[in-house]
Amino acid sequence: MNSLEECFRQYFPSVSGNGELDVPELVEALLQSARAAGASDIHLIPTPHSLDIRWRMDGVLQNVVEFPRETVPKIVSRLKVLAELLTYRTDVPQEGRLRDATGQSETRLSTFPTMYGEKAVVRLFAGAGRYLHLDELGFPDEILAALRRLLGETSGVIMLTGPAGSGKTTTIYACLREIVNKSDAGRSLVSLEDPIEVAVEGVSQSQVKPSVGFDMHAGLRSLLRQDPEVILVGEIRDRLTAETVFQASLTGHLVLTTFHAGSAARAISRLSDMDIEPYLLRSGTRAIFCQRLLRALCSCARKAETTQVLPGLDAAIAHVPVGCETCRGTGYHGRFVLSEMLEPDANQMGRAILSRSDASRLEELAVDAGMVTQRVRALEAVRAGKTSVDEIIRTFGVAAGTPEVGKQADD
Repeated sequence: MNSLEECFRQYFPSVSGNGELDVPELVEALLQSARAAGASDIHLIPTPHSLDIRWRMDGVLQNVVEFPRETVPKIVSRLKVLAELLTYRTDVPQEGRLRDATGQSETRLSTFPTMYGEKAVVRLFAGAGRYLHLDELGFPDEILAALRRLLGETSGVIMLTGPAGSGKTTTIYACLREIVNKSDAGRSLVSLEDPIEVAVEGVSQSQVKPSVGFDMHAGLRSLLRQDPEVILVGEIRDRLTAETVFQASLTGHLVLTTFHAGSAARAISRLSDMDIEPYLLRSGTRAIFCQRLLRALCSCARKAETTQVLPGLDAAIAHVPVGCETCRGTGYHGRFVLSEMLEPDANQMGRAILSRSDASRLEELAVDAGMVTQRVRALEAVRAGKTSVDEIIRTFGVAAGTPEVGKQADD
């Protein structure tokens, strides 16, 4: 029995005496044990022979336990009941929020039909009182100061970018709370989200309903008539939404939004590829922040000699994961944020945006203007023994380098 299964069994020791599963008790135990272990997601994956339960721990999926395949519809149906979804519709994807009477946690359910039954993913957000404010997120001092300065602006787009699971949602909600606290309810704050993931006091939050024509583009156009000063757009997913966001930024609105991109420069390049006019990008963008989450090495880590290291990393010794009871054998414990910030203020950067320069050229100009890239910060984290070379490769891909780790050396 692995350590995660042991954690689960503390909440759900065994089946009943007659061999039947108490499904409501099992689901409640699954939710409680995952939260206790610090998981961010629960995956319920039907296979030809079983229902596999996996938890995402520090960004990586880990096996927890298996149940008989016949339990798939029972467990997923119970989750649907809690999320007020249609239990009889197993042929279409559904999304909902699990109701929590205590109000101490935010939980989202997503179901999807597969070959062997419905797959379900439960997203567990940080409990109430955690990660509410910007200074709790671990940003470098210069980025934290810049972000706070920008949140005091009255117009322009502040964009949070990064891959899925990089903490964009946590950061953007912290930004909203920062504005609410600093303005003392003196600014009109509204949001348009899909879905609303966290309730923020002081913000008029709305959720789109594409089935009735209330999509991001239509909702945003109507929202502009509500006399807003600060607008949160949950995510830019298409050209029409992007155009409306940037047009709003040029008419006296501060817009916060998220966008999927691997770097700040790539965000501009991707928006340009979506046929957003260069003058909108140049004039409307206040700043683009890009972030990723890296696993932090546990205190059990040891130094190891390396025969090949990451490009830009000259050290012959790097810390590697070992594994202990604290980190449940993974070698990592917790995560930290890597971030970069691009402000298109420089004349050369502005001209590059207007001429639709590619991402590599935009990043080169941003670095010349003082931007510290995520990769540079990642190398600094390796030098400091905060994370491992393997974790950098897992996060940034094999292009980051292929180290060969040799024998371990004691500290």
